[in-house]
Amino acid sequence: MLSKSQIKELVIIIIITLTSLSCAGKKYYAPDSREISGSLHEKITEAIAKVKPALVRIHVVFVEYDDGREEKHEASGSGVIISKNGFAVTNHHVAGKAKRIVCTMSNREEVEAELIGTDALTDISVIKLKSEKMKEFPTASFGDSLKVKVGDNCLAMGSPLALSQSVTLGIISNTEMVMPQLFWPFNRFTLDGEDVGTLIKWIGHDAAIYGGNSGGPLVNLDGEIIGINEIGFGLSGAIPGNIARESAEKIIQSSEIERSWIGLNVQPLLKSSSVKKGLLVSSTIKDSPAEKAGLLPGDILVKLAGAEVSANSVEELPAFNKLIANLPVGSKIDSVVLRDGKENIFSMSTIKRENAQLKKYELKEWGMTANNISLLTAKELKRESRDGVIVNNTRQGGPCGEAKPGIQSQDIITGIGDTPIKNIDELLKITSDIVKDKTEPVPVKVSFERKSEEFVTVVKLGIKNLEDPGREARKAWLPAKFQAVTKDIAKIMDLNKYNAGVRVTMVYPKSSAEKAGLMTGDIIVFLDKEPVTANQPEDVETFENLIRQYKIGSIVKLNILRGKEEKEIEVELVPSPKLDREMKKYQDNNFEFAARDITFFDQVQEKWEEKQNGVLVTGVSEGGWARLSYMAVNDLIVSINGEKIKDVFELKNVMQKISQDKPKYVVFQVLRDISYNFIETEPDWGKK
Repeated sequence: MLSKSQIKELVIIIIITLTSLSCAGKKYYAPDSREISGSLHEKITEAIAKVKPALVRIHVVFVEYDDGREEKHEASGSGVIISKNGFAVTNHHVAGKAKRIVCTMSNREEVEAELIGTDALTDISVIKLKSEKMKEFPTASFGDSLKVKVGDNCLAMGSPLALSQSVTLGIISNTEMVMPQLFWPFNRFTLDGEDVGTLIKWIGHDAAIYGGNSGGPLVNLDGEIIGINEIGFGLSGAIPGNIARESAEKIIQSSEIERSWIGLNVQPLLKSSSVKKGLLVSSTIKDSPAEKAGLLPGDILVKLAGAEVSANSVEELPAFNKLIANLPVGSKIDSVVLRDGKENIFSMSTIKRENAQLKKYELKEWGMTANNISLLTAKELKRESRDGVIVNNTRQGGPCGEAKPGIQSQDIITGIGDTPIKNIDELLKITSDIVKDKTEPVPVKVSFERKSEEFVTVVKLGIKNLEDPGREARKAWLPAKFQAVTKDIAKIMDLNKYNAGVRVTMVYPKSSAEKAGLMTGDIIVFLDKEPVTANQPEDVETFENLIRQYKIGSIVKLNILRGKEEKEIEVELVPSPKLDREMKKYQDNNFEFAARDITFFDQVQEKWEEKQNGVLVTGVSEGGWARLSYMAVNDLIVSINGEKIKDVFELKNVMQKISQDKPKYVVFQVLRDISYNFIETEPDWGKK
């Protein structure tokens, strides 16, 4: 998958290349059929024929939460269909945060899909294709990844760099690949707070994969899926097919994967240990089943739930973690540990494992994103209670940021006014009640925690509407533009007998200046018999200020030079046109763009006809629906869903109606430079 968020993550964690980068310094190429033996070539051809029809290129619109906002982005990955009714497997980091999914089949047909469920811990997502034409979809089958051996040929299939489907050939290099300890402390592959390496030992191979291959199948020469390609750090890495299949089946069955948890952290036995079998207990989580049972750091765990356990290397730890995860939630189990050379039995009951990070929400009225406090987060923060809402991040200049003291990332909101806040649902409800029918932000007292401190502050809840700037007092205006005649210009143009002047650079069409005969290139040397002293670039403003001192409607006499000829003309001063800062403005918080009425100066600069209607886009927020559909600053919106837009008043009415009706598609017609474009947006109106 190729996206901005992954590029950022790549910088932070060098070895985690979610974009499936190729090996540095190693050149890959697709072997020519002449370089492959006839029998091998035949097997490759047959394997490709089995799987290729089931390959899909996945285009996603996904969300990230940054700068106090829910931002929408686009990315591309790969997937493979595993059932005739359209279920397909891909990576969590491809589709796990998708708002919209469109799949391109091997025949180039585009099919919409929906996210069925996702699992960050194994980096597996399941999507379902929806097509009215296709009653049955082509499928690929899983093989047994436990039978994969080092040296086996393999095929990496997918859509690198969002291109059409491709196939690369390689061999299996490692069947138990883990993150190297060499890269500590960056030796963890984390997705949404989950360490994927706790359950996964990757299948390493050298088939070339690139950005966009993520989620595509690794296939054996029998045309069976033996892995789902995911990472690359020297070798490409695929999630073993057995794990991918198991995760997919559970997601299809119940939309999520239920796992057990006991709060026990272990590591391989130390080399200096006299014990040669077992696992070293490194810690237990406070108030977890393991801690309550009595396990202590330094214990040697030798048996759990009736199974002998042991690890002398990190490659052996995922099997132990899977043992715990696969236990039935709520089951009572015994653990046998060695402590001071003696065996001890401790009993405990498993509890349901909760995701490390819980669902995030955007609260526009606060200018922040936030979520409930997970069990693990509460433990990490050393909080006894999970009551409250934890802030992810805040928008600069938003209500949280402008409060004194301001609310920051990782603060925990515990109350509004005198009402305690236990969770995000309560916060959303009370926020809705406070701002309902209000036209201005509402000041409220907010209690929050920051580490061990408790604060109160005042947050002005609500979304600020753009204020009507009103109309500035009109001043007299000479409808032309000018430049100062500097000493260098005067010298080269042989104008030294004049003290200074301003040169006309443009005369506004159909204006009083044009009617009076003023022309581009004229040099104004006298204004009502007074010399124009403008010999520095900034002196132009002085000349314009002189004009503003007159009354609107005044007739001024201008002495001008046109070539070698001197002329005197009379020009009527007219009211100055409204500036852009004076125009009515509109801000749409659903599509996240801002616009204003067009000015006289806009029409002249863009050479629009006088009858040109529309509103000028002045801002498009990164990650909003408008930006995602490629709306740009300076686009002129002329119609929306076929309704003509004359000005901001009409724009506001149309957008309010759209917000109420919630159509699937909203089409903006814009004038960009000299061409009209139709911008089709497909907003997500669903509940958060």
